[in-house]
Amino acid sequence: MTKKERKGIIISDFTIDNFAGYLDNDKEFPLIKSTVTPFDQVIQVLIDEKSDYWENNLNFAVVWTRPESIIEPFNLIINYENTSVKGILKKVDDYSSLLLNIRDRAISIFIPTWVYPSYHRGYGMLDMRNGMGMSNTLMRMNLRLAENLERESNIYLLNTQRWINIVGKHAFNPKLWYMGKIAFGNDVFKEAVKDIKCALRGITGDSSKLIILDLDDTLWGGIVGDVGWKNIRLGGHDHIGEAYVDFQKALKSLKNRGIILGIVSKNEESIAIEAISKHPEMELKLDDFSGWKINWNDKAQNIVNLVSDLNLGLQSVVFIDDNPVERARIKDTLPEVFVPEWPEDKMLYKKTLLGLRCFDSPIFSKEDSERTKTYISERKRKEIKRSVGSLDEWLKKLKIRVKIEELTEANIQRTTQLLNKTNQMNLTTRRLTESELLSWVKQRDHILFTFRVLDKFGDSGLTGIISLEIKNNEARIIDFVLSCRVFGRKIEETMIYTVIDYAKNKGQKEIVAKFIQTEKNKPCLRFWKNSGFEYNKNEDIYSWELNKPYILHDSIEIEQ
Repeated sequence: MTKKERKGIIISDFTIDNFAGYLDNDKEFPLIKSTVTPFDQVIQVLIDEKSDYWENNLNFAVVWTRPESIIEPFNLIINYENTSVKGILKKVDDYSSLLLNIRDRAISIFIPTWVYPSYHRGYGMLDMRNGMGMSNTLMRMNLRLAENLERESNIYLLNTQRWINIVGKHAFNPKLWYMGKIAFGNDVFKEAVKDIKCALRGITGDSSKLIILDLDDTLWGGIVGDVGWKNIRLGGHDHIGEAYVDFQKALKSLKNRGIILGIVSKNEESIAIEAISKHPEMELKLDDFSGWKINWNDKAQNIVNLVSDLNLGLQSVVFIDDNPVERARIKDTLPEVFVPEWPEDKMLYKKTLLGLRCFDSPIFSKEDSERTKTYISERKRKEIKRSVGSLDEWLKKLKIRVKIEELTEANIQRTTQLLNKTNQMNLTTRRLTESELLSWVKQRDHILFTFRVLDKFGDSGLTGIISLEIKNNEARIIDFVLSCRVFGRKIEETMIYTVIDYAKNKGQKEIVAKFIQTEKNKPCLRFWKNSGFEYNKNEDIYSWELNKPYILHDSIEIEQ
């Protein structure tokens, strides 16, 4: 198995080898190596925790079942026999308990929701009746399953009905069932593969975070420099103008979800800004964009510069441009950037955007919903930085406050999200679920501190994590994680100061950190090289003798 492969098992009550084949042979990141458990042995595999299938270090498990197989009383509904919905839901509860028992056997567990062949009309016009209809009961079963599993941060219900809707009439084929006990058409399996791979990317922090947009004929119709902002096609009694407005609304909805927006456009900046600011049909305002590069320079270089300004990586970027030549330029020059094929028909812009599978995240937090605000605040901080002479002056003008807390139930969700999504300033890129992290912290001589950063422009949120293990009279930093949003403001040093002070109070003489290099954490390596810690090349560790003082920068105010 290669370094980038993810290892998992597939558990099902129907023949699922085709799905496994598509999953293992799909070339998109991450690569998969899956094992299919025996046909129709779902309960046995879920119960037997000592089974060879539950080997250590499973990245994921997929548990895909049919409702009529796993919830036996549902067959009475199918056969138009009287039964109690309450009894059916009790069986769903029992099945949920089995699923909860496997939550610690794999890093992530994916459960496609129950569906039934769409050619079965149930009670027809009465099929949504409570306590009677098949469709009504199946919805209740899926909702009950979701309610039972919602507290488990590593169990994800996937919407099978969406795959069925995309595939249409070829989703179910009775011949496949009778000849091979295959429950779905192959196109359903292909859609499932796309969603599961998207989810795995989101869990490891490899989802897209930034949409960079062109302007002319992308965000509005027409070339604003030629026709003027009053004459661009946007809104009004015009089907194309209406499509552009809806596209902007969809972009704004993604911004509300935590995806940040930027602009890279060949235009006169003053003219473009005037259009954004003054056109009455513009749904997106300047404050919806975290940054922009509007000039006549090469778009590839502008993207690199914008991403650098925002402290993100190119792998975080989705580039949307109506011009196929510009798209080809970015694909060739910046292969890490995701450049989706874009339709010529403007009325398909919204549909194409909302269908992209690159924004999945395992957690949605308050910090996500306010991400654009933090980048706008960052822009203002940089404006101050340009106006003052030294770093010390800039930091003092920011009036930085750092709130330090230990791990609690209140901050566990955001802490886990930061741990699993942060790549650049990350000592080891250790990945843990909420339950695994809580379990680690509860162990003797383990401590984890979280850091919330505030300044005169606002609250950047919980943006730092550092954890410490004291073992055999050695204090070892296990996690050192910092969001790119607050690099270079002495927060890194404040985190180190915190654990040094803690270790001193515990009577330790030395604190050490072992850096584990990945493709993306070079910024972290640069920090440690310049940290003042002594580097031991033979053991590949950084160390600090605790009898030496570690000075906190005088611009930082600590709140505990």
